[in-house]
Amino acid sequence: MDYNYIANLDAQIPEIPTDSILSRTFYQDEQLKAILFGFASGQELSEHTASVPAFIHILEGQAHLILGNDEMVNLDGRGYPISPFPFFYDTTVA
Repeated sequence: MDYNYIANLDAQIPEIPTDSILSRTFYQDEQLKAILFGFASGQELSEHTASVPAFIHILEGQAHLILGNDEMVNLDGRGYPISPFPFFYDTTVA
């Protein structure tokens, strides 16, 4: 069985500058593209529509998420597989 192992996703993105959002594609093949986002405190991603299934996983920190009609404060370590639909993600919760 072929697979790729990434021991530490946190190490894939450098320290995030103040007032910034960084993104880095850390894996891509014919069927999957995996992108790691890093948000500085207070940054937000405005309403967004995913055209393909996605998975949101908060590695560290806390975030305010609106997924469809569900609104939640997410703590690090939680993950959400989502079908293509509009979602909103913001990191304004300290």
